[in-house]
Amino acid sequence: MVALILSINIIALDGRSDGSIVDYDIRKDDRAICDYRGHRLEVCSLKWSELFGRYLASGGKDKLVHIWDTRMAVANHHPRQHQLLHKISNHTSTVRALDWCPTRSNLLASGGGRNDHCIKFWNAVNGVSLNSIDTGSEVCALLWDKNNSELLTSHGFPNNQLTLWNYTSMMRKAELFGHSSRVLYLAGSPLGGVVASATEDETLKFWNVFETPKPPKPEANTVPFAQFNVIR
Repeated sequence: MVALILSINIIALDGRSDGSIVDYDIRKDDRAICDYRGHRLEVCSLKWSELFGRYLASGGKDKLVHIWDTRMAVANHHPRQHQLLHKISNHTSTVRALDWCPTRSNLLASGGGRNDHCIKFWNAVNGVSLNSIDTGSEVCALLWDKNNSELLTSHGFPNNQLTLWNYTSMMRKAELFGHSSRVLYLAGSPLGGVVASATEDETLKFWNVFETPKPPKPEANTVPFAQFNVIR
């Protein structure tokens, strides 16, 4: 097992070193209920889309990004085998970083490894490339802001930094330093403000990166004594 995620339907996805991806229903026995075939080498990353779990993105050591539509399956195949929707071969190194935009359900970001350095953006419906930017170093992980058009990336050599981007302009907004080895993992808090980062040397750091939406102020009541029940 190389990559593992849980879906909204209590399905565990296991990305393997032989390039296969297998579904298991964790409420049942350990038999595979579905698989995905397409990668030639180890699967490094898996990510469900926010759109009802319809799309699955996978990245591998074969430098490929695959987008799968979980509603499409190969007929007369057991276990059920999902069909590949798009095969993307624009990266020139291992694809370890993937994340779906929470505010634009068909937008996928992917990041390339040591010989690539690029963040690329894709339309999951038609597989078209929307944008690409060279970051100057290995892209290890990606995390979209839940509330705004911002993207956080983590990197390897030489600076092992976190970089905050404005998606609309693709300009750097901030760079965060503090790790001494490549930052392999990013995870956001449920409200979206705090981000945790983890590295190869088992260091965990917390950053206050994204703005959290302010709760709306209660409307002033203009009717006198409206908060009291009428007594008759």
